[in-house]
Amino acid sequence: MGDGKKANIMSSVKRPKYLNLLKIRLPVPGIVSILHRISGFGLFVITGVILWLFGLSLESKEGFEFALNLMSNSFSKILLIGIFWAFTHHLIAGIRFLLLDIHWGTDILFARISSTIVLVLSVSFTMFFSFWVW
Repeated sequence: MGDGKKANIMSSVKRPKYLNLLKIRLPVPGIVSILHRISGFGLFVITGVILWLFGLSLESKEGFEFALNLMSNSFSKILLIGIFWAFTHHLIAGIRFLLLDIHWGTDILFARISSTIVLVLSVSFTMFFSFWVW
C-alpha cells in the first residue's frame, strides 16, 4: 500500500523533460561564474604550450627566431588575445569571488554590479591589449 502512494507522489511531480541550455537566461553573476571556470580551464590547458614556447625562445638564437615567426602570424595573435582575455577575466573574477568568500558584497544588487564590472574590465583590457598586439 505504501509503495503505491509513493509512486503516485513521484508521478505527480512536474519535471522538465527537455532542458534547452540555449534558452536559459542566466543572470550576469552566473555568466561570470561560468566564464571564470572556462577561462581557468583554458589557462590550465595552454600553460604547457606557453612554457614550451618560452623555453624554446631562451634555448638559442634559432629557437628565438622560430618562436618569433610562430607568434607573428594572425592566428597566433588571435590566440594570444584569447589567452590575455582568459587571464584578465580569471584574475578579476577571482578577486570578486575572494571578496564574496569573506562575505563582502553578497547582496544581489552588488553581485550584479560587480559581475558587470568584471565583464566590462576584462573586455576593455583585452581590447587595449589587442590594439597593442596588432
